[in-house]
Amino acid sequence: MTKTLSAGRRIHRCIRTLRTAATALAAGVAVTAITGCSTLTQPINGVPANRLPPEFFPEPKNDLVPVDISLLSLEPPREYLLDGGDILGVYIEGVLPFNPPNEPPEPPPVNFPEADNTLPPSIGYPIAIQDDGTLALPLIEPLDVAGLTLEQVRDKIRDAYIDEEILIEEKARPIVTLIQKRTYNIIVIREDGLGDGRTSRGLQRQDVASQFIRGGSDRSGSGSMVKLNAYENDILHALVETGGLPGLNAKNQVKVLRANRANQEKYREFVKQFYAQQECLQRDPCYCPPELPEDPSILRVPLRVRPGEFPDISDEDITLNDGDIVYIESRETEVFYTGGLLPGGEFPLPRDYDLDVLGALALAGAGVGGTAQNSGGGISLGRSPVAGVPPGRVYILRKLPCNQQVAIEVDISEATNNPAARVLIQPGDVVLLQYKCEEEIINAGIGTFFTFGIAEILRN
Repeated sequence: MTKTLSAGRRIHRCIRTLRTAATALAAGVAVTAITGCSTLTQPINGVPANRLPPEFFPEPKNDLVPVDISLLSLEPPREYLLDGGDILGVYIEGVLPFNPPNEPPEPPPVNFPEADNTLPPSIGYPIAIQDDGTLALPLIEPLDVAGLTLEQVRDKIRDAYIDEEILIEEKARPIVTLIQKRTYNIIVIREDGLGDGRTSRGLQRQDVASQFIRGGSDRSGSGSMVKLNAYENDILHALVETGGLPGLNAKNQVKVLRANRANQEKYREFVKQFYAQQECLQRDPCYCPPELPEDPSILRVPLRVRPGEFPDISDEDITLNDGDIVYIESRETEVFYTGGLLPGGEFPLPRDYDLDVLGALALAGAGVGGTAQNSGGGISLGRSPVAGVPPGRVYILRKLPCNQQVAIEVDISEATNNPAARVLIQPGDVVLLQYKCEEEIINAGIGTFFTFGIAEILRN
């Protein structure tokens, strides 16, 4: 009989303990339901990603392929064609230099090239071809030599002196060599840290990223003046002379700004017409001012294209002339921001591949399926946290024209199981991680149970 009463007391005590724990759990749920979860107190009017049209999403860039860099270089002719700015070595016996009849002719001077000159040693007196393509020689009219080879110029000089009866045919043996090729002065401005001989550090992550992009470096462009020889005055040679192709800090394109006045006047006229049209439209109360279109006179050469595409780049496009500017633009504004249950930060976007919402969470330090570090997703018993239900919703705040925005709602569980639901992050996005209301209720109940229920069980 005593044993039966003792067993009944133990059963009654267990039932009472379980009731106490259940009461604590129900109390936690009730408190959460009464006070409200963050979904109710701080609502975000999100739109599920599958309900938005395609224009709200950026085009993927994972499949972009590099452009054949040979398209950025001019193909030199088989024989060098002369033009204004070339320096020739000319020797004409009896004329250049002048020789009295009774004296032996002077030997022609030999010119050795400078260290950075790839031409072989030349013979003759240096005479420059004028900007109009003419060559001025003693005793004859200037000769038009633009577009001719050295052999053709030699024949033309010989024929000119014979026609003027200055030299007889037997002694008309001029020597024409090339001392120096014509050069073009090109300005190269780079914002990727390669123009001054440094190695690009690349965009870093989180705390380093913000410092590197905004404060750690002024990101000022490094400028260089390069001299390019004829038939090497193209975009590729300008890049090679200043550090190579653009680094990861730069955009996947090269801009070329022409120095001629015609392009500058064309852009001024374009801007005037644009603002004149906007003044007429501003009378509409619903008017939304658009961004100023990019300068149509600036050549933009892409460095990555979609498979099967062939960029329309002509020799005229890649040819650089005196005063032209090659501009490598920084992509310092291609960042996204994090908040909500994620640690606040500024993160750079990859240049050559896509970053989806799950990748953004991982980059911010919140792996899929884990509890947020500053979310209270569980309670802490000493140094060992008791994990609760992980947050299951992400909002992506995306800017729209006219100071508007759209909040794209992404269900983490759906995005985990369906790659099509993984929204791609684009520059300027704000990624907010949140609990669903039911997740907060469950976590609050679990926390209350471990705080009061376990203590009550141990006490009893």
